[in-house]
Amino acid sequence: MSDPAGPLPRHLLPDNASVLPDGALAVGGCAVADLPATYGTPLFVYDEDHLRARCREVVAAFGDGVSYAAKAFLCLAMARLVHEEGMHLDVATGGELHVALAAGVPASRLVLHGNNKSEGELARAREAGVGRTVVDSFDELDRLDRLHAADGRVPAVLLRATPGVEAHTHEFVRTGQLDSKFGFGVASGDLAKAVERASASPAVDVVGIHAHIGSQVFVADFFHQAVEVIAPWVRDFDLPELSIGGGLGVPYVVGEEAPSITEWARTVLDACRAAGIRSRVTAEPGRAIAARAAVTLYTVGTIKDIPGVRTYVAVDGGMSDNPR
Repeated sequence: MSDPAGPLPRHLLPDNASVLPDGALAVGGCAVADLPATYGTPLFVYDEDHLRARCREVVAAFGDGVSYAAKAFLCLAMARLVHEEGMHLDVATGGELHVALAAGVPASRLVLHGNNKSEGELARAREAGVGRTVVDSFDELDRLDRLHAADGRVPAVLLRATPGVEAHTHEFVRTGQLDSKFGFGVASGDLAKAVERASASPAVDVVGIHAHIGSQVFVADFFHQAVEVIAPWVRDFDLPELSIGGGLGVPYVVGEEAPSITEWARTVLDACRAAGIRSRVTAEPGRAIAARAAVTLYTVGTIKDIPGVRTYVAVDGGMSDNPR
């Protein structure tokens, strides 16, 4: 394990980070200490080659259909970048949908998420021709029924399953356990009811099952468990797609390690083959693409020394630009 008081371990920095002869940090050949003079602080600095490499890695691992989770980091340039590298884009709000479309991402390559999509958001997605919608609740099926009665459109949907897998991560970012605001519970029987209802409905075209067990998951085997739970629904209904969602952990501090995207994909795909799934298997990594590609620059302002206790160093940023 690295010394917490020593230099930051290389694996916590962007791929193209380097140390200049004077000991300063550079990212992509740019001395980061020089950037605030032009751009000010707080400043997010991204390694573009790192972002592109991770996009290519996940497309190579999962194939066409794998999506970038926009909530990890989204702007016009980021939306264009992931599209250029062959990824689809997962959007969870009307704002994210607007940014993706404004960046020139074809609507057919967008996946609409959210556990409380408004009729307005659903209607906008239908008008734009969004490729897939992940349905999260019976209320949402009701909204889609009403919209179908008005416009006759039939969106392709995946039903979000809650597999009952409690991944070892913080309780606030677990999403696959029984007590979750997301999806249709397998153990409760809600997924069975949702599949039956949606399959019989003229308002939707059920093309697959979606599952997401949480964020910052460092043990790939939890994804294996989720696949085992939801495999029968994909297999028995002969659905063409299974999305395992995202959630692959990213190390932020000394002592944290995580599987690579390739290792994660291998675990998921092996589990799918073992469970008899022959459908297209997709995923929605976000943090695993974007997090380690960035550093944030701040300027030190006030320094407060409490003798024998600690020294506080205040910077010109905080929760407004970098929420915990």
